[in-house]
Amino acid sequence: MKTAYRDFIDRVGEVKAPRGAKRQMVIDGIARLLARPNATFRLADLEQLCPGVSCDMVRHVLREQQTAGLITCAGRGAGALWSRVGKGE
Repeated sequence: MKTAYRDFIDRVGEVKAPRGAKRQMVIDGIARLLARPNATFRLADLEQLCPGVSCDMVRHVLREQQTAGLITCAGRGAGALWSRVGKGE
């Protein structure tokens, strides 16, 4: 039993998330938040949906999405609201 447990511990350390998994988690979180009725969110809302992803990574993905023209930011700082870019914008 002890040997099996040691082997298990050794293998757990070898398991890694696939490349891009955290980025995809943030993108999925954005889509989930934009699917809500008010379709706006704050950085803190997104960070709660993405445990284990650093704040810097979340901001990086938000900037990527903003540069791609998919989302927009209204305001600055912690109270800034992110939303989907509308057809009329």
